[in-house]
Amino acid sequence: MFIIYDLAFVLFALVALPFYLLRGKLHRGFLARLGFLPKIGNLNSPIWIHAVSVGEVFAMRRIIEGLRLAYPGKKFVFSTVTPTGNKIAQSLARDDDLVTFLPFDVSFITRRVISRIRPCICIIAETEIWPNLISSLFNLKIPVVIVNARVSDKSFRGYLMAKYLLKGILRRVSLFCAQSEQDALRLHSLGVDLGKIIVTGNMKFDQELDPKSDGISCRLRLFLGDKEKLIVAGSTHRGEEEILLNVYKGLLTRHPHLRLLIAPRHPQRAPEIGGIIRRAGFNPQRISSISKDRFSPGAVFLLDTIGQLAYFYAAADIVFVGKSLVRGGGQNILEPVFAGKPVIFGPFMENFKDIAQLFVENKAALMVKNRFELSCCIEDMLGGKIKVESLLENARMVIKNNQGATKSNIDLIRNFIVG
Repeated sequence: MFIIYDLAFVLFALVALPFYLLRGKLHRGFLARLGFLPKIGNLNSPIWIHAVSVGEVFAMRRIIEGLRLAYPGKKFVFSTVTPTGNKIAQSLARDDDLVTFLPFDVSFITRRVISRIRPCICIIAETEIWPNLISSLFNLKIPVVIVNARVSDKSFRGYLMAKYLLKGILRRVSLFCAQSEQDALRLHSLGVDLGKIIVTGNMKFDQELDPKSDGISCRLRLFLGDKEKLIVAGSTHRGEEEILLNVYKGLLTRHPHLRLLIAPRHPQRAPEIGGIIRRAGFNPQRISSISKDRFSPGAVFLLDTIGQLAYFYAAADIVFVGKSLVRGGGQNILEPVFAGKPVIFGPFMENFKDIAQLFVENKAALMVKNRFELSCCIEDMLGGKIKVESLLENARMVIKNNQGATKSNIDLIRNFIVG
C-alpha cells in the first residue's frame, strides 16, 4: 500500500509543481519539505510539535508552555505547512529549537527527517493523517499523540471511503485526545481502539487574548473618532464582500458614523476586493498604506496584511465571521469572542458546527441566514434591541465552562515522554 501511496504522492507533486511555480507558491521552505533540513546540533530527543493552520499553531501555544515547565531542558521541533504558520511557530520557538516545514509524506523523505530530528514524541494538532510519517515514527517506537482531535462531517465521509486503508495507520497512533464524544465515536468507527481515545475537550477554549491586541491603538491607526462604530468582517470569502457592502450601504443611511473593515481570509485577494469596494460606491483604504496623508474619510478599510486580524477584532464594535454566508464551512469564532466582541456568523458553519451550536444555544453569538437577517441583526445591536452586554456575558460563561482541555492533554502527553 505504501509503495502505491508514495507513487501517487510523487505523481501529484510533479503535476502540481508547474502550477506552484506559476503562482509563486514555492517558498523558502520547499527544500525542507524535501527533507533537507538546516544544519542542526544535537537536539537530544526533542519534542516534535506539528500544526497545519494558523489557528492550530495558536492552540498549541499553551501545550508548549506547559511542556516547557514540565521539561525545562527539552528542546522543541516545530513543523508547519504554510509560511504564515511557520512565522508564528518561530515566535514560539527559542534559539535552540528547530522550526521547519513538514516534509512531504513520502517514505524515504520522512525517514530522512526523523533520523535527523530523533524526537522522543511527535504531537500532532487536530486530525492530520500522514501515513508515512506516522508509520515511520511507529516503526522507530516513537509515540504519536494527536491532540484536539476532530473529524468533521466532510472528513468523516472521506475517511469512511478509505476506512480499510486508514485503519492500520490510525492504530499506529499512541493516543487521540478528542474534542467531543462525537469525534471519539467517529474515530472508533474508523478502527481506533477505544482505549486509545480520551475525550478532553477543545483546546481553543483555553486560548488567551494576545496582550498586543490593543483596541485603542488600532482605532487610532484607523483614525476613528469616539462616535464612530466599527464593523469588522473577518476571514471573508469570495461572494461575501458584495453582500457585506450592500448591507453596509443600507445601514449608513440611518447610522452615518458606522465604519466597515473587510479582512479577507486570503489577503492576496486585496486587488479583487478593492475593485468590489469601488463598484459598490466606496473608496478602498488598504491598511498596509494607511497614513494621515493617505487617509480617505468614509472609506471602507481593507486588511491586506497577514497575522493582524486579531488586533483589529480588538478595535471592533461588532464582528462578522466570514466563510459562513456562502457555502464554505465557516471559520473559528473564538478569536473575536476572546476579544470581548459580539459575534455574528452565517448558516454555513459545517467545519465549526459544535462551537457554533454551543454559542447559539447559549445566546452567546448570533447566526443569521441571509443578507436581510444580517442587516436586521446589526441594526438591532446598534439600536439597543439586542443587549450586547448580555450576549458578551453569555459568551464569557460558555468559554469558562469549556476550558481545561489543554491541562488534560499535557497530563496525558507526559505519560509518553521518557526522561
